[in-house]
Amino acid sequence: MSTDKKPRQGKVILVTGSSGLVGKAIQKVAEEDPRPDERFVFISSKDADLTHGGGLFRNLKYNLDFWRNNSLMNDNVLHNAHLHDVEKVVSCLSTCIFPDKTTYPIDETMIHNGPPHDSNFGYAYAKRMIDVQNKGYFVQHKRRYTSVIPTNVFGPHDNFNLEDGHVIPGLMNKVYNAKKDGTPFTIWGTGAPLRQFIYSIDLARLFLWVLREYDEVDPIILSVGEEDEVSIKEVAENIIKAFNFTGEVIYDTSKSDGQFKKTASNAKLRKYLPDFKFTPLETAVKETVDWFTENYETARK
Repeated sequence: MSTDKKPRQGKVILVTGSSGLVGKAIQKVAEEDPRPDERFVFISSKDADLTHGGGLFRNLKYNLDFWRNNSLMNDNVLHNAHLHDVEKVVSCLSTCIFPDKTTYPIDETMIHNGPPHDSNFGYAYAKRMIDVQNKGYFVQHKRRYTSVIPTNVFGPHDNFNLEDGHVIPGLMNKVYNAKKDGTPFTIWGTGAPLRQFIYSIDLARLFLWVLREYDEVDPIILSVGEEDEVSIKEVAENIIKAFNFTGEVIYDTSKSDGQFKKTASNAKLRKYLPDFKFTPLETAVKETVDWFTENYETARK
């Protein structure tokens, strides 16, 4: 997301990735709260190849490809923003960039404290480099380019694919099919692991706050608090309720639980926005289930 300040037009705000989960949420929030001095332009990968690489990296199965693809995007976006005198850029990072061996809760000062998990080192290191480049553009050119680190995002327009979708959309698709087919709803693992989930609409509101108000170059974690961590079991129960699913529920404990918790601190966010109200999980899950049900044929899955 970047802001180009023109003296007569006001601010032109370009949102890339606008067909995805976060881009669609930003579009919805921006339309609900229009500002007279802002004009939004929404583009997706169909409109612009941010790598300028001509589709060389469509198959992102390997860490090297992730590294090259994301590094190209980082450099093209930030360098061209600088060349065209763009006032502000807000880049989206991921909690997977944090060191694999760390203490909890993780916070913004820990990003470069050790290697990321080996499974996705290419993507993680490339995303870390955005923070390095942002500092470089500030030190050398006084640019206010910054980044945000959301925790687990979910909401309308998510990827509900059962193979490579994330936890919440994957569970929603499973319940949808179980209800339709009259089969049990099977959850992998015990349901015990804890996660912090952020509704895409809340994330979009915070994204726009960062764009308009947050003046630091250093990144900021956008997340619910440590006290709002929930178990996968609790999430599944909310999804079951939203679907009115009355069938059998099975926890397949032969499957791994994965990491028990990855707690992130939102203390920095709360210092700036002590009164920000996050959407209750039950409400956010219900709204997402309703969207998925209404848009089942066209949803990514």
